[in-house]
Amino acid sequence: MIFCAFVQDYNKIAHDLERLGWGTSPKMTRPLETAPCSVWILTDGKAGDLAQCTGVAEALSCPYETRLVAPRPPFSLWLPFGPTDPREWEGRPGSPLAPPYPDIAIASGRRAAGYLRRLKRISRGRTFTVFLKDPRTGTDAADLIWVPEHDKLRGRNVLTTPTSPHRFSAATLEKLRAQPVPEIDTLSRPRVAVLIGGDSRHHTFTEEDQNRLLNGLRQIAREDGAALMITASRRTPPGLAYGLASLAKSGGHLYWTGETSNPLGLYLAKADAIVATADSTNMIGEATATGKPVHVFHPGGGHAKITRFLDTLQQLDVTHPFPGPLKTTTYEPIDATPVIAERILADFAALRLQDKGAQAG
Repeated sequence: MIFCAFVQDYNKIAHDLERLGWGTSPKMTRPLETAPCSVWILTDGKAGDLAQCTGVAEALSCPYETRLVAPRPPFSLWLPFGPTDPREWEGRPGSPLAPPYPDIAIASGRRAAGYLRRLKRISRGRTFTVFLKDPRTGTDAADLIWVPEHDKLRGRNVLTTPTSPHRFSAATLEKLRAQPVPEIDTLSRPRVAVLIGGDSRHHTFTEEDQNRLLNGLRQIAREDGAALMITASRRTPPGLAYGLASLAKSGGHLYWTGETSNPLGLYLAKADAIVATADSTNMIGEATATGKPVHVFHPGGGHAKITRFLDTLQQLDVTHPFPGPLKTTTYEPIDATPVIAERILADFAALRLQDKGAQAG
């Protein structure tokens, strides 16, 4: 950490000297190390993108900071293919690209793609760039691109995993599992985390879907003695949210109203089984990190990519249909986050060694 602080201070001094036109001595070049000392997260603040980037950044065990981009129209409409908003260029006050530049930058979301591309250029290639999910502009968008296996993008610098990255590492879940939470710990077993999404571009919760879901939850509560720990989202239809809240009030269940901090991590860590809706691959991916069976409810609609994702997990005996029999068998947890972090560190080290060899030559 002392060395990292020195490197960061040196970067700032070197940038200031260069800006003044004084340059720096050839002998005063930044030490080339194979471990990163600084990381940026670049997103437009969308919760899903930010959560994935943060999970990967934390897995790198390196100081990181979040830089939010907010391009104005028409620049926001042109991205990821068009230019970034000049108001947010690196020399402007409050720019998300203001130096000193990081060793590694992790971005996600189409608006952030253009900013990541610009950062690579203005850092003179020094920043190792990572993009999570398909950037839509091809494999040249970043030094390393991660996509889930159900996406079709492939290339030498494209990494694929069955599920998405997230913040619920094995260590985090173990810590949450051991944390005393009386309102959860006193629930009867089996405890079932219920993760409810809502209407999306590809799915719609019809009234019939909502009744089918609620009846399935009532059934496992009645026949299996399950205690439900329920979370909903902003996309959850009001009628379904009301039904879930009423079910929780019937006794022996919990429903998160949004008035307190999100208990999702605690629910996942302390659950014996999980019910999740098929509209969110991120939500299901987080659930698979627990090693507990995931029961998937399918609302109306769907998409081929989501179907491929769920088929893969079903073949691994990780997911099960819902409504249906409640399973409590376990499996080896699936966590893409450390896999992605290891690949980033390996590729970053290889790039630094390549740079060092070029300088020596």
